[in-house]
Amino acid sequence: MLSSSERPQMVSAGSEDATEDLRKAAGALKTQALDQESPPADQAQVLNKMAKYQVPQRSGDIVMIQSEHTGGIDVLSADLESADLLGDHRKVSPPLMAPPCIWTFAKMKEFKSKLGKEKNSRLVVKRGEVVTIRVPTHPEGKRVCWEFATDDYDIGFGVYFDWTPVTSTDITVQISDSSEEEDEEEEEEEEIEDPVPVGDVERGSRSSLRGRYGEVMPVYRRDSHRDVQAGSHDYPGEGIYLLKFDNSYSLLRNKTLYFHIYYTS
Repeated sequence: MLSSSERPQMVSAGSEDATEDLRKAAGALKTQALDQESPPADQAQVLNKMAKYQVPQRSGDIVMIQSEHTGGIDVLSADLESADLLGDHRKVSPPLMAPPCIWTFAKMKEFKSKLGKEKNSRLVVKRGEVVTIRVPTHPEGKRVCWEFATDDYDIGFGVYFDWTPVTSTDITVQISDSSEEEDEEEEEEEEIEDPVPVGDVERGSRSSLRGRYGEVMPVYRRDSHRDVQAGSHDYPGEGIYLLKFDNSYSLLRNKTLYFHIYYTS
């Protein structure tokens, strides 16, 4: 309610004083309307706090938050945490992997004969199966190396890296009945569509991997029945290599696999 002094007065249109009085009255009405629309004190305080935390616009920006209770400083990197402090949590993207070194050699008979006599160097990848050999990084090594071949038919092969602390250097083998089952075992998986090499009509399984996995080499079919397939990759850090031998595309044929996996310094 305006006081009597703030109410517009009825004056003649020809008076200069009347024009000034009308301006003052209009200003008073506008001020009162703005006061009525202002947020309560508590709400204004919350809005002021929210305005302090600006969303980083570039990768690598840093947000520093000081606790009102302890006075401690928490530093959040925009690369690792959501820039939106109101609850938008983005997935962490794994670092890009350096490409592996790959090659082939033709001494198939000698390679198979040697590995056929060694324990745990030969296995059968059944039709529809995906075999994952988990190879932890070794404290005395700098790179992982692999060699493999198959009898009669090709097989899908790819390499990934799991950024997880190493608790054991033991090499383990995991068998999935199909690529779909393998996908289900990966919690909060994220599908990565790999490029299909030229001439690869029936590629292997999709690579559905969580954000903590880095792709060293995508899964696609290799002519491991014609030449020994070999390669190496320098350790990007501590973690576990996942060497995937994929026969999920085959409905009829099992594949006999000969493999040799080791590290070098």
